[in-house]
Amino acid sequence: MVFTLTKVLIVGSGAGGGILASELSQRGVEVTIIEKGPSTPPGDAHCHYDTINTGVEILKTHCVGGTTMVTAGNAVRTCQDELKKLNIDVGSELDQVEEEVGVTILPDSLLGEGTRILMDSARRLGLSMEKMPKFIDPRLCKPCGKCALGCPRNAKWNSQHYLKNALNMGACLIENRPVVDVLLENGKLKGVRTHGKDYYADVVVLSSGAIATPRLLKRAGLEAGAQLFVDTFITIGGVLEKIGFNEEVQMNALLRRKDLIISPHFSSILVDKIPGAAPEDILGMMVKIKDDNQGQVTSEEVVKYSTARDVGLLSEGAALAGSILVNAGADPTRLVSTPARGAHPGGTAAIGSVVDSNLETEIENLFVADASVLPSAPGAPPVLTILALAKRLGRYIYMDRA
Repeated sequence: MVFTLTKVLIVGSGAGGGILASELSQRGVEVTIIEKGPSTPPGDAHCHYDTINTGVEILKTHCVGGTTMVTAGNAVRTCQDELKKLNIDVGSELDQVEEEVGVTILPDSLLGEGTRILMDSARRLGLSMEKMPKFIDPRLCKPCGKCALGCPRNAKWNSQHYLKNALNMGACLIENRPVVDVLLENGKLKGVRTHGKDYYADVVVLSSGAIATPRLLKRAGLEAGAQLFVDTFITIGGVLEKIGFNEEVQMNALLRRKDLIISPHFSSILVDKIPGAAPEDILGMMVKIKDDNQGQVTSEEVVKYSTARDVGLLSEGAALAGSILVNAGADPTRLVSTPARGAHPGGTAAIGSVVDSNLETEIENLFVADASVLPSAPGAPPVLTILALAKRLGRYIYMDRA
């Protein structure tokens, strides 16, 4: 069959959707991006959190740029070994993406006192804590502690940068328009349906996240929604008076352990849990684990709970984080923890189960390009991996299909 590519619809404007729109638009493909949420300045992205309360609280956003708007700007490579086992090598794409988004180690001038103290404490305990690679422009960054709320100075890369390029190349962005169904005719893809209007295309790429994407796939008659992971995390915190850690660049260092990472992190939840403590008195560390993919997304609900292995990993990480905090000078009698939360839902349209190695479903020309396709929890921020997979998909759609 000769495939003539004329129009691509991308559902969602986060990491996968943004870079894919840019890749295809600059090659002359007619691209339309349909986004559930509105445009927002980076500094206001926190207004668009859409948290799901289930067994583990899942954090996500709905706005142009998606969850990239509220990431901490962490740029670590994840899932490469798992992808290679599936005959997917994204090494070259990762190299390109890192250059495009400006991955760098921030200078010491942007390393706050609290982070320095924690790194020194870990070192004294014989633990190797390295600086976290970031996609933050050090020329624009003025530490304020608001990375996860949306950068008020637009110093941190987000998907809007790729979307801007796509729009300059002729792409169309439709905001505030939730997609409710995939349009099929006699089993053939026709486009998508929104409230009040249908959109037609030769190719549809779902990039709406690991909760919305499997629901659209299920409505199209595909088995999706199983194997949900969320990279479960907690933040352990204590008191070191007037440290001012709450206004530092967050997660600016990294301790790697098997199936978990530990990183300096402030959470306002800790303030409420420590009587008499002010935000500037809190010193904290995040423990993020590679959790079991035992959750599920159905048409009506999201189910996610912590397995015995997950609890064990969280306990191991909490013990290490507590030791580092106490060794750094935090009061050992006032250590507390946040509830378990998840910031990286994925796995619900996994490669090898729901999509093939080219991210295509059983329905010809229906693709997925978000964290849904990851085969297992990365246990660390997956943004670079999603970008690399979507860049690879763009080449496949344009060069191999067109």
